[in-house]
Amino acid sequence: MTHIGHFPRLQIIFYEDRNFQGRSYETSGDCPDMTSYLSRCHSCRVESGFFMVYDRSDFMGNQYFVKRGEYSDYQRMGMSDCIKSCRNIPMHRGQFRMRIYEKENFGGQMHEMMDDCDNMMERYRMSECQSCNVMDGHWLMYEQPNYRGRMMYMRPGEYRNMRDMGMTGSTRFNSFRRITDSC
Repeated sequence: MTHIGHFPRLQIIFYEDRNFQGRSYETSGDCPDMTSYLSRCHSCRVESGFFMVYDRSDFMGNQYFVKRGEYSDYQRMGMSDCIKSCRNIPMHRGQFRMRIYEKENFGGQMHEMMDDCDNMMERYRMSECQSCNVMDGHWLMYEQPNYRGRMMYMRPGEYRNMRDMGMTGSTRFNSFRRITDSC
């Protein structure tokens, strides 16, 4: 039976130990500090929805996109430490639009994107993206071409300086992908 306007309940379950062992914590929303519920978090299972998990509290540090599936070991996700916070990614229906800028504070070259870009340098001849304005939709930015390397979740808003986004190390991005049902 189909219900118009009914969306499945989003759900992610976190476990203290690898391979879904130890105590668990279940949520369907944002969690800025996992240590309120678990002493550590080394694995998770996504029952439905999309989430970003972070290796620092308050949605900071290295990030990893998770969707329906099992993630048995935080280290395989590229996390330097255990999962310490998570953010729900709402499903966006409609167009996607983002402006990327070569320099901080919306300076230098600007390009408006409405679809995925697997290589910013090849497509736009831009070696850096230091600021952006996400107007519609939710996006993932990747450190390397072809959607590889560390990633960052971008939701609608203005981002004047990518270095202030809470990632450790480099903040250089080379590919961008829309977060859609087919992610």
